[in-house]
Parts: sequence; structure tokens; C-alpha cells
Amino acid sequence: MKYDRILIRYGEMTTKGRNRDLFVRRLKQNVAKQLRAFPNIKIEYMRDRMYILLNGEPHEPIIDKLKTVFGIHSFSLAMKCNNELDEIKETALAAVQQLPHEGKTFKVSARRVDKQFPYGSDALNHEIGAYILRNTDGLTVNVHEPDINVRVEVRNDGTYVTCRDIPGPGGLPVGTSGKAMLMLSGGIDSPVAGYLAMKRGLEIEAVHFFSPPFTSERAKQKVVDLVKKLTTYGGTIKLHIVPFTEVQQAIYKQVPNEYSLISTRRAMLKITDALRQRHRALAIVTGESLGQVASQTLESMFVINDVTTTPILRPLVSMDKTEIIAIAKKIDTHDISILPYEDCCTIFTPRSPKTKPKKEKVVHYESFVDLQPLIEKAVANTETMVIDENFATEDEFEQLF
Repeated sequence: MKYDRILIRYGEMTTKGRNRDLFVRRLKQNVAKQLRAFPNIKIEYMRDRMYILLNGEPHEPIIDKLKTVFGIHSFSLAMKCNNELDEIKETALAAVQQLPHEGKTFKVSARRVDKQFPYGSDALNHEIGAYILRNTDGLTVNVHEPDINVRVEVRNDGTYVTCRDIPGPGGLPVGTSGKAMLMLSGGIDSPVAGYLAMKRGLEIEAVHFFSPPFTSERAKQKVVDLVKKLTTYGGTIKLHIVPFTEVQQAIYKQVPNEYSLISTRRAMLKITDALRQRHRALAIVTGESLGQVASQTLESMFVINDVTTTPILRPLVSMDKTEIIAIAKKIDTHDISILPYEDCCTIFTPRSPKTKPKKEKVVHYESFVDLQPLIEKAVANTETMVIDENFATEDEFEQLF
């Protein structure tokens, strides 16, 4: 007898009341997309559990994929048997014996959901535990901190046995919280913000500002690579590449140096908001962390935000840089982000930008340059790329030449 399925446990979705079914159905869709390379699997779901029937597919790569699906609290390899005590004992024994168990401790945690089953939870714990002890060498009981926790759930449709809980990424299924535009630079912060936004159920489309010839194709490819990393968690993602050179040059010719960074951010936000309306998103996500740089002081955020009434979501707002870097390393974007290709946020950077800008002054300085036609032109000429896990990376990009 072998593990023949994977049991998925929901997390926060269990609090969603009458809307829970919508969340569960979306989770099933997202799991199915992640596992489309395994044609023999079958997904069954109910309000409080989901099961993946392996049907001969290898479980190791499927486990790796499930670790990236938001909405999963935890999951376990499982076996199913009939609601007969002898069969349950044999199944529990087989589950334990497939794990390294020499010198280990264990306990049985039984739960009787089917109240018609004649044995209660305590009786099941005793019967199954004694049977495993009699038939397994090198295994002892520890009910407080066991190495192996044999979970037995007697449900109406059968009994499920698991021995190891694997943590999922938590959060909500991507797509259950609407869609937002992610302002994506080539730095460390914004990909992490995108990851955390998806963890809260947001579908994201990325917006990147590209300023040739001051920024190179390498910088553009770097952003493509970052988006590809994010598709691990969010599936296919659209990347909008905005030609930003003319807007940026106009600002730096007309706006005083110490205010140019604020005006640039305001223009970026206007363009992103226009793209948001075009693509029917409801919010904008940024990688800003309060006080980290000059444009991220509260005064700067207030002045920059003035150009839109759209909700601006800042998942990193209270994080230290070390916390952000730790997440970037976990999601494998850090090493891409630190590649030395300049983006539009690092060129034309003023030596002493205002950290407490005045809105009235910014508006006054911007009145000397007609940015609106340039902004509309940038929006009209935006290039959109659809990126999934099969999109060419930088290494593959190099091989083309």
C-alpha cells in the first residue's frame, strides 16, 4: 500500500462564511494550473478539504508545486481506506512504515467526523497506536512531541491517514481579491511587494518604466526575469513596458533638481493609473517602505499620491530592509535584483532630493512643462508582454546571439 493522494488544508479561507465556495473554487483552478504538467491527477474538493488523486504521478514534484500556491495552509501525503477498524489499522501501519522510523517516536491523533462509526477518537488512538507498536521495530510513543504524528480522520466517505504536514504558503488564492497594477522597478523591493500582494489574493499586472538609451535592453530583460520569478506564485502575468525617456527628460529640464524626483514619481503614478483604468484594475501596488529613501517619506508620499484617488497599496511600508531582503532571497528574486543594470529610477537621480516637499511648489514647477501630452503618448506606446514560466530568461536570451 502506497500514498495515493495529497490532502490539502485551507487556511484563512475557512473564515469566509457564505463566500467560502468562491475561494475554494478559485483555489482548485490555481492548483490545476500549477499541476497541468501531470495529466493523470484528479482534483476533488469540498468546503474544508481538497484532495489530489495521484493516479500514478510522482508526488515529489507535485509537492514542490503546491508550496507556491497561495491559499494552502498545509498539505500531506495521504492514504484512504474504508471505515473498517482492521483496514484503518493496516493503512496507518503502512503509512508509518513508508517513512524513516528507526529510533523515532510517534503518536496517533484520530478524529471521528462520521459519528456513525462505532469507535470514538480515544479508542481509535489506543487501537491504532497499539497495532503500530506491535508491528514496527525501533518506534516508541511520545504523545507530547512526537517525531511522527499519525493523523487519522474517519469521514463519511472513508478514512484518511497522514503522517507528515508540509507547510503551504498561506494567504488567499490569487484572483480572489481583484486585480492591481504593480509598479515594478529592477530593485529588490517591488518584486517582494508583488509577491506579498499576490499572497493576499491579488492578481497583478506589472508596469515598468524604460528610458532608452539611458537604460539598456539588459535592464529590460532583468525586469522580465523578475516577472518570470513572480509567475511561480501567480501564474501568467502581463508586463507593461512604458517608454519614459521623453517624460523624464522634460521633467529634468524644467523642474528644479531637488524636486525632479518627486515630479518623476508623480508622472509614473499618473501613467500607471491610466494603464490601470485601461486594464480594469482596482488598485496600484508599490514597493515603498516608509522612510527608506527620500521619495518614501510621509511628506513625499502625500505629494506623490495627490495625482490620483486610486488606492495605493504598500505591502512593505513597515518593513526593514533586512526583512525585505530575506523575502527576496526566499522567492529567488534577490540575485536578479542586484544585477548592475541601471533603470529609470537610478538615472538622473538628484544629489540632494527634497525629503519634505511642498505640494504647492511641485504643482508650481510642473506648470512650466506640459507633461500631459507626453504622458498620453507614453501610455499609447506602452508595450505589453505576456509572461509565464516558459518565457525566455536572461541566460536563454544570451543564447540567441
